[in-house]
Amino acid sequence: MTPSRSLLFSLLSLVPLVASHGFVKQVIIDGQAYQGSIPGGTTNPSAIRQISTIDPVKGASNPSLNCGMNATLASDVANANPGSQIQIDWVGSSTGDSNWPHNTGPIMTYMAACDGSCATYDSANAEWFKISELGLLPGNTTWYQSLIMNGAMANVTIPGNIAPGNYLLRSELISLQLAVSEGGAEFYPSCTQLKIGGSQDGTPSSSDLVTFPGGYTDTEAGIYDPNIYNTPVDYDFPGPPVATLTAGSGAPAPSASSSPTGSGASSSSSASGSSSTSSTTTTSNSGASTSSSTTTSAGSSTSKGSAMCMLAPSSSGTSSSSMKRRHRLSHAKRRL
Repeated sequence: MTPSRSLLFSLLSLVPLVASHGFVKQVIIDGQAYQGSIPGGTTNPSAIRQISTIDPVKGASNPSLNCGMNATLASDVANANPGSQIQIDWVGSSTGDSNWPHNTGPIMTYMAACDGSCATYDSANAEWFKISELGLLPGNTTWYQSLIMNGAMANVTIPGNIAPGNYLLRSELISLQLAVSEGGAEFYPSCTQLKIGGSQDGTPSSSDLVTFPGGYTDTEAGIYDPNIYNTPVDYDFPGPPVATLTAGSGAPAPSASSSPTGSGASSSSSASGSSSTSSTTTTSNSGASTSSSTTTSAGSSTSKGSAMCMLAPSSSGTSSSSMKRRHRLSHAKRRL
């Protein structure tokens, strides 16, 4: 093959990577589905903040890093409770009629307390704490994000001791297929507006809080990774560690005027599984699970594939914000 043809082949091989992106089509909370709006399309009543394009956020200092490209306020707020199971439906293409297109990079979830209703809260002012992070399947060669590419949903458990109030839920996929070069990482954040009921009192400490932009840098491990294709992958999650919510922490609890209704969530959650900071399992549409620690919500309206990627927050234990969180599933031991 001539050098010119070799170069052309290399460029063409990147076309699916740079042309295929996606967004959150719906969020399912304890079986109740909340539909989003098509990026850049008609704005419908929704609890999911609408973005202007399916293109990724590029650069850790981009103002859109908090909730997605030019994200706008949503009109609705979804009800949830401590321990609620939230399924996040990441899809591909501008209309959401194909699967998520990427398979390399972490899945992380953050929350932030809103000052008043999240329907009017500017996410540029948000202080985020991480509730889950998930990277590689056992063996450290395949990412959990590949399950989403194959039609699964990401599912995160709301902390079982979280204080009631108004919160933004920030689901984030980072695609690292181009992260061998500085600035190559592609960020896909999405924000859902929640009102959480219950009578718990857990809040994050001030040391667990970050802003976006501000929570990442373009050169930190987990975002710039020249060795991302060297297997087995040794991966450092970017951002803060998963927060441990405790009573009387430095961050004030948000206020809520009334408890949510109809969510049907349990008052607490218990999870165990892999050695990433959040616990994991894989669940089929029928609700059968490879591990008895986590189950899916009943009454889901989704028709996604048979695999479901389950995420859950740590429920106890502490970790230093300066500690590296190596993603070696065969060796790391983390308290849940």
